[in-house]
Amino acid sequence: MSADNQKRLAAERALTFVTSGMKLGLGTGSTAAHFVAGLGERVRKGHLDVVGVPTSEATHKLAIQHGVPLTTLEETPELDLTVDGADELDGSLRLVKGGGGALLREKIVAAASARMVVIADESKLVSRLGAFPLPIEVIPFGQRATAIAIDKATRKLGLDPVLHLRMGAADAPFRTDSGNLIYDCDLAAIPDPEALADALSGIPGVVEHGLFIGLCSAAVIAGADEIRVMGKD
Repeated sequence: MSADNQKRLAAERALTFVTSGMKLGLGTGSTAAHFVAGLGERVRKGHLDVVGVPTSEATHKLAIQHGVPLTTLEETPELDLTVDGADELDGSLRLVKGGGGALLREKIVAAASARMVVIADESKLVSRLGAFPLPIEVIPFGQRATAIAIDKATRKLGLDPVLHLRMGAADAPFRTDSGNLIYDCDLAAIPDPEALADALSGIPGVVEHGLFIGLCSAAVIAGADEIRVMGKD
């Protein structure tokens, strides 16, 4: 079974968490896109009456395309459930997110939700976070100084970081939906995600980092032979 089919199956399983009347956070990325498509199908058939808050401009467009009614956090500041993907997750439901560049909005929406469910194919489940470079969103002003501060903070934790400014089209730096930049921090392994999260959060210029700790309550993992739910079903 292909990874994309596993993502689709995980998304379909996550739809069983949704009931009519829910206010939903809609994640970003290829796995979350399957969830939005499935949600839209159920809405169009009259099986679900929900509203969603997209975590990116790309998801906003996708939700409209599939007929999912939308709201905003300004109009609906408290959500029932967010369903999103992850670049990595471990057995404690700690996540690395932000490969698609939407980590800030994803974390804001997840934090505004009573519950977050992650959907992923089995390749995303790891014994220790860190093989996927950690995205760190920074404001453009003073971004080199911020990068130096990130380097120093991670080295104090005994890590050996390699920072890369994410590039977009035409050899220009990638810009998030909020107009910020992203440094991808290659660490190889993150032995203490909580300590790293605290260190990064204390750096002026860092808007947000891709460590999602204490936000995910359940994960739906699709493999070649089975779909399993970690955490609270």
